[in-house]
Amino acid sequence: MASTGRARRWRFGAVAFAAAWLLLTAAPARAQGNTPDPQSVAEGMRIFRQKGDCQSCHGWAADGRKMDNQMPDGANLRTSRLGRAAIIRAIKCGRPGREMPAFDRLAYSDGRCNDTTEADLRKSGLALPDPAATLQAREIEALADFLFEKVIGKGPMDRAKCAEYWGSEVDACREFPK
Repeated sequence: MASTGRARRWRFGAVAFAAAWLLLTAAPARAQGNTPDPQSVAEGMRIFRQKGDCQSCHGWAADGRKMDNQMPDGANLRTSRLGRAAIIRAIKCGRPGREMPAFDRLAYSDGRCNDTTEADLRKSGLALPDPAATLQAREIEALADFLFEKVIGKGPMDRAKCAEYWGSEVDACREFPK
């Protein structure tokens, strides 16, 4: 009996250690307070607006006010509570059945996303729309840099945030009162 309790405690301790180790080693330096490179943030914004065309669903301010009525309703990323790893996973793997495309070209080819393949998705009746473009790992990191620097946790858009978001006051900022 005593050995069963000891084995349980050991397994619990091993699992807790592994979880802590993953959190510490998988967290990028940015999560520990370092500011991302401004060039990476600018590249991420370009990807959001152009290559990934994220603004079509999430809106130019990433607040869920989409740019194109033909596109699905995207989440308000300004109020997202997801951490960096979860955001990166959502970009890479999409959200099957929820109209968020997978931007990793091989996302469901080899089980890298949720241990699931395209065949598994079809069996479950889940679909993923095609992305505007596929993104490389470094581009997904830059997109995450942009989102965490300019969008996530920044609250609703106002005139000052708009000017900061764009780098100066632009026409889009005029919709917000001074």
